[in-house]
Amino acid sequence: MTTTIKKQARFDTRLSIEQKQYFEKAAYLGGFRNLTDFIIHTAKEKAKQIIKENEQIIMSERDGKVFFDAIAHPKKPSKTLKNALKDYNTFVANNSK
Repeated sequence: MTTTIKKQARFDTRLSIEQKQYFEKAAYLGGFRNLTDFIIHTAKEKAKQIIKENEQIIMSERDGKVFFDAIAHPKKPSKTLKNALKDYNTFVANNSK
């Protein structure tokens, strides 16, 4: 059996007494074991939200660029696309009677 050892880092901060009491109350009401668990959980959830929103913005910008590039510089239709249009037009002509 192998044991995996996780490397850890320390994070220190100073809070006012009011902030600490406020956060401890929230931790207690939220069912957390202690203030540290509450802070880690809350920071992680907020970090996920911020990263997700940022990635969506980046993807939206990239999608917009691809879309507008396609409109501004359209490619010529391929043989397959031309054949599909021909088949569609034949289908519509035969079924519109």
